[in-house]
Amino acid sequence: MWYKIFMLIMVPALAIAWLAYYLYMRKVCQEEKKMPKPHLQKTRSEVADWAKKMADYQPPKRPKPRQQGQDSRGDSDQSAS
Repeated sequence: MWYKIFMLIMVPALAIAWLAYYLYMRKVCQEEKKMPKPHLQKTRSEVADWAKKMADYQPPKRPKPRQQGQDSRGDSDQSAS
């Protein structure tokens, strides 16, 4: 009995939800078609400038690893005893 009541309410609710979703997505697609498409092409000079900048790029140098005897905090193994 409860199952029938539940299904009589939920099946139409689910159908209405899918219909609303379809109509909303259709509206969004129509609005996207009306909008102008952005042009993502670069001019040759912009590409050449970018290539020159990348050719001149110098990666940062990594600091040398510290030796065990040189601890900046001052607490080495020898001073612990």
